[in-house]
Order: sequence, then C-alpha cells, then structure tokens
Amino acid sequence: MWRCDLSRRGVPRTPELDEDPGDDVQEPQCDFASWTLASSLTLRLIRGLECSLLNTSFGGKNLTLQTHSIQTLAFKLGCDFTGLALSSATLERVPQASVPHAMQFPAELTQNACRTRPRELRLICIYFFTDYFFQSINSSLLNNYVLGAQLSHGHVNNLSEPINISFWHNRSLEGYTATCVFWKEGASKDHWGVWSPEGCRTEQPSPSQVLCRCNHLSYFAVLMQLSPAPIPAELLAPLTYISLVGCSISVVASLLTILLHFQARKQGDSTTHIHMNLHASVLLLNVAFLLSPVLARAGAACTALAAILHFALLSCLTWMAIEGFNLYLLLVRVYNIYIRRYMLKLCAVGWGVPALLVLLLLVDQNSVYGPHTIPLFDSRGNGTGFQNHSICWVRSRWVHNILVMGYGGLTSLFNLVVLAWALWAVRRLRAQEKVPGTRACRDSVTVLGLTMLLGTTWALAFFSFGVFLLPQLFLFTIFNSLYGFFLFLWFCSQRCRSEAEVEAEMEAFSSSQTMP
Repeated sequence: MWRCDLSRRGVPRTPELDEDPGDDVQEPQCDFASWTLASSLTLRLIRGLECSLLNTSFGGKNLTLQTHSIQTLAFKLGCDFTGLALSSATLERVPQASVPHAMQFPAELTQNACRTRPRELRLICIYFFTDYFFQSINSSLLNNYVLGAQLSHGHVNNLSEPINISFWHNRSLEGYTATCVFWKEGASKDHWGVWSPEGCRTEQPSPSQVLCRCNHLSYFAVLMQLSPAPIPAELLAPLTYISLVGCSISVVASLLTILLHFQARKQGDSTTHIHMNLHASVLLLNVAFLLSPVLARAGAACTALAAILHFALLSCLTWMAIEGFNLYLLLVRVYNIYIRRYMLKLCAVGWGVPALLVLLLLVDQNSVYGPHTIPLFDSRGNGTGFQNHSICWVRSRWVHNILVMGYGGLTSLFNLVVLAWALWAVRRLRAQEKVPGTRACRDSVTVLGLTMLLGTTWALAFFSFGVFLLPQLFLFTIFNSLYGFFLFLWFCSQRCRSEAEVEAEMEAFSSSQTMP
C-alpha cells in the first residue's frame, strides 16, 4: 500500500499501519484521515489530489490525468534513475496552458530514498494553470502557473544539483521584478501558505524565459512584483567594488575611532559620547551590509541578518537625528545645561526605538525579512534581458516605504533644517566682526564637516529616478559607503582642535606666570 507522508508538509503524521511482511516492496499508504482534518479546504483538496496520485494503480511507467486547468503526471522510478526532463511540448496540451513550461529532475533525486533500502519510487507532478489554490497577499504570478512535484518516499531538499523549472512567457517584464518562489505552508496567518524564495535561484536566459533553479521539491511559481527602474547590469561590478572598498574603509575607520576614544581614557562630554554611539551604529551597518550578499541564500541566517541590517540602519539614522538635536541645543543654549541622565535617555532612543520597531515586525510578520531581489537590466542588448541580484534585506514594500524611506526622509529633513539654521547662525555671528581669511576657511571646513556628521548625503536616496538615477547611484554609493571614514576625519579634526586649544591655554598661562 502507498502511504502519503504528510508530516513534512505541516500536517500531523498518523502512526504507521501494519505492513505485509510478504511484500517485496514496501510502499507508503496514504492516510486520508490526516488531510480530511486539515483546517483549510484548499489544503484538503490538494492533499487529496496528492494522495490519490500516490495511491492509484496504473500499468506502464507513467500516467497522465488532466482537467481544463490542472494537469497531473505520475512516474514509477527505480534506484537506477538517471534523471527526467519534462516539457509541455511533449505532453498533451491543456486548454488553459497557452505558453510552454518544463521541469528537469537530476539523478540525485532518488539517492536519499534508495540509500536506506532499494525500492520502487513514485514521482508525481501537478501543474496548476490558475493561482486559485495559492492565494497570497499582493502576489501576482507569471502566467498564473504553479508547477509542483513530490516524491513518494522521503523529503527531497538540499540537492547539490538543482531542479530546473522553466517558465516561458509572451509578455514584457519591464518594470517588474521576477522572482522564483515556492509555496511555504504554515507561514501565513491568513492563508495556508505564503510564497518564499528560499532555496531557489532566478535566472533569465532570454527575454521570454524565466529559469528557476531550486534545491528541493515543492510547488513553484514566478512571483511578479512592481519594481523601480532596473539598474543596468554592467554597473553592478563597479558599484559592488565601490561599496566593498568604501564599507571596508569605514569599518576600519570606525574601529580605529572607538579604540582611540577608549585609549585616551578621558571621560568626555555628551557630544563625544554621541559621536561614539554614531560610530558604533555605522560600524554595525557596514559589517551587516558586507555580509548581506554573501548570506542571501542562507535561509534563516539571511532573515536574521536582514533584521540586523534594518536595525543598524534605523539606529544610524536615529543617531544622526540625535547629532542634529544636540547641535541645536549647543547653538541655542550657549551655556551648559544639565539634563538628568541625558545620555541614558539618548541611548534609549538611539538603540531602543529601532530595536522595538524591528522586534514588532518580526513578531507580526516573520516573512518581512529575507532575500530581496534587485532587478538588473542588460542594456547592451545581448539577449540576456533581465537579471537578478539578491541581498538580505526588507522584503515588504510597505515596510520599506515607511520604515526605510519615510524614516530616512524625516531624519534627512530634520538635519537639513538644523544645518541651514546653523549656517545662518554662524554667518550672523561672523558678520558682527571682521573675520580673517584663515578663520573663514576654518568655518568652511566646519560647515563641510557638519554636513557629513548630520548625514545629509543620505538624502540622495530620493533622487533615484529619470536622468538622476545613474549619477545618484554613484554619488550615494561613494559618499555613504565612506560615511564612517568621514566621521573619522571629523573626529581627528576635533581632537586636533581640542589639543591646540589646550596648548594655547597652557602657553597663555605660562606667559602670564613669567610676566613681572
């Protein structure tokens, strides 16, 4: 008897039924009670279809059944399986299937099942030419195709040679991000599953084909999402190089700044402590960003890194706003003003608020973080069309719009207002007295340093459109990847200025002591 192993798909597995010891081949039996008790009607229907295919008897090596929108195939496989290639061109045409598709299975597919005991296996393929059974929030599928496969024995995953699923289409993908996904059951509160890109790699060999390379068996589709203007693929290498070099320099500069601060063994004032917290957040941001492309296919590790990266960015933006707030207090209230537990309150805002926001997102929607696909377009016209580059980042569009762009926009606007007010205040003070050339030059350097300190270059993120896109990409990448290095230069200039003032005071004191 055939047994449908439902435990690996989130459905409780019932105890094994007694097996006939005289059977030469032990085959699984489908326990219909398990799937009939499933909470979702859609899940019960799909489980019933899977179990029926695994339980049916047929002559020959394969069986094909179909309706107007579903096509099912069943294959008898042995442990001498050498691979299988299926194409819609060689199968009977389904009315709803207007464009071709294909699946290719490697020989490794049956190795785990045959390692314990040689047996006859059954591979079933279920093709849905409608997304009715796989409804998810704000999801649109290419051609509305869902192609699935399941092996009768064992859980097939972590294949060294991937399963290739090809989706052809006759539409333009311009303005869309095409991502290969699989149906992850139990990952949504509102539906019986959600689309996830884990374990799948997206390729586009031609403008009319999307190729999915996945290391496991499941139900697969191509998720279509509206995307911003795609980046030319030939710019990926220089931008990646600039980011790698700039972030690496910033990591070293931030570490050096923190070490020099502790080496000085000076208590320092609140302004210095704010600078050090900003350096710490920039250090965390750069390290997480450098690891993001490396762990883009690491599953849970990618999700955790994406959350850390988002937290680091929010912390960095918050400490930039705190720098602006502190500068405002210094300029408005010239005399030192005591605020009880000032740094403790600032740390609660600078680190606590971002941590709270990220934790709330993780509790409410654990799929908000993970692999994020960046669309790349080959503008050289060599036929490769769209490509994708993945990093660990925020996957939800509304979270990106509100807690990345919105949060960063408010921070940049606040600091720009503070910077403009500071420039006006400095100009008003200097207008009241004759300023020598060296002092004017020093003031210009100070203004430039304040511009970098307050992170106003992050406002370049809002110019990624039209003719501004290409210069914005390079300017944003250069300035913000080197942000930690610019902060280091500001720290060094302030330290030199402080030491010069101390020396000047000591010389003035010595000269006053030597006068008769």
